[in-house]
Amino acid sequence: MSEQQHISRRRALQSTLAWAGAAVLSSGNDRAFGFVSANDRPRVGAIGTGSRWCQKATGLDGNYGSAPDFRKYGDYVAVCDADSMRRELAAGLAREWTKAEATQVKDYRSILDRDDIDIVHISTPDHWHAKIAIEAMKAGKDVYCEKPMTLTIDEGRQMCQVCRDTKRIVQIGTQQRSNQNFLRAIALIQAGRIGDVTRATCSIGGGPTSPELPVAEAPGNLDWNLWLGPAPDTAFRYLAGKNGETKSWSRAHYEFRWWYEYSGGKLTDWGAHHVDIATWALGLTETGPTTIDPVIAKHPVPFQNGHPTDASKYNTATEFRINASFANGKQIEIRHDGDNGILFEGTKGRIFVNRGKLTGAAVEELASTPLPDGALESVYKNRSLVDHFRNFFEAVVERKEPISDVFSHHRALSTCHLAGIAARLGRKIRWDPDAEAIVGDPMAQAFVARHNRKGFEIEG
Repeated sequence: MSEQQHISRRRALQSTLAWAGAAVLSSGNDRAFGFVSANDRPRVGAIGTGSRWCQKATGLDGNYGSAPDFRKYGDYVAVCDADSMRRELAAGLAREWTKAEATQVKDYRSILDRDDIDIVHISTPDHWHAKIAIEAMKAGKDVYCEKPMTLTIDEGRQMCQVCRDTKRIVQIGTQQRSNQNFLRAIALIQAGRIGDVTRATCSIGGGPTSPELPVAEAPGNLDWNLWLGPAPDTAFRYLAGKNGETKSWSRAHYEFRWWYEYSGGKLTDWGAHHVDIATWALGLTETGPTTIDPVIAKHPVPFQNGHPTDASKYNTATEFRINASFANGKQIEIRHDGDNGILFEGTKGRIFVNRGKLTGAAVEELASTPLPDGALESVYKNRSLVDHFRNFFEAVVERKEPISDVFSHHRALSTCHLAGIAARLGRKIRWDPDAEAIVGDPMAQAFVARHNRKGFEIEG
């Protein structure tokens, strides 16, 4: 695609958005809601087509993840996955949705090299996120990256710098930022309805355990070396059984969440959602905690110097209560127990919020003293309230920061990563939020970054 064609498509997309908000448009194949004309719709490359992108790939027919909402606004023209079965299934779904063939590739760089692709949708395991997102931005693509954004704090710093340098639009898949329960909770806090809020408790659920998983041959459809990518080389492990959506325990699909080599367990899985909201509500998106104290931290395998000593079982934290304290006296507690959600405590009351409810005296008082008009929109960066994907596509057109930006997510996720480091070492750590470094603990500081496996370094 020539630069002039690219500009013309951008202008056409802007024109579409100008009138799309007035009505919900529809078409015969459900490619609706504003971005209707094929010439107006951004072209998307999907990198990672597992359960978050489309749960049908796991055999749960018809139970989709984020792809159906994403496809309201853009067309998947290429799909990439290390698993050929998932890749082929995704290509079939893209054909069903767009009535056109989507290119299938195993190497994501083939997508980044294409001038006709506007947006990259990253749904890989966590340990691939930063490498692909950084290279996509440098290749001139806008990026939608499922949460958590990174595996380490250092990767977050790199993401922020590249986003600044390239001026690309990057949205993180923390969709609670577009949920009105959470927006209303933040609006109540900002309006002083529960006084000075000094504490947020994030209940995110405990992590699972596994039986001992035997070493096994990776299935023929899975390129295990490519799936590992930047992570250390290790044997594939697998055990069939009545466990989760994959009906198995393994080091791979979906179950990667419970291995520190690829994820941060519940601390970054659900923590990326609730700690993000807590950080936002408490006005801490430009700083970080100064101390992180693992009051309780239990793991399913033994650890030595922060590293698991048993490679045959899940190794992320199963039970935890971790306090993050900030220089201004505010605190965020992350814990495994309690009702999943966030409890905000202020000098005049408290409110509890999750995806299904918002409770507390201040909420009940809204019947007599409602929030002023535009209060939620003000929280939502002074934008119209829309779904999380539409917010991203509008930001792409307008070249404005989306609601879940790289910079605030990096700060919130750093708290989650620090909680994981403290849990792995079993001791309190001190953090300098300005220097973004752990103070006086070289062993802990070593977990702030990692070395990508040879051949999988960040390029560009």
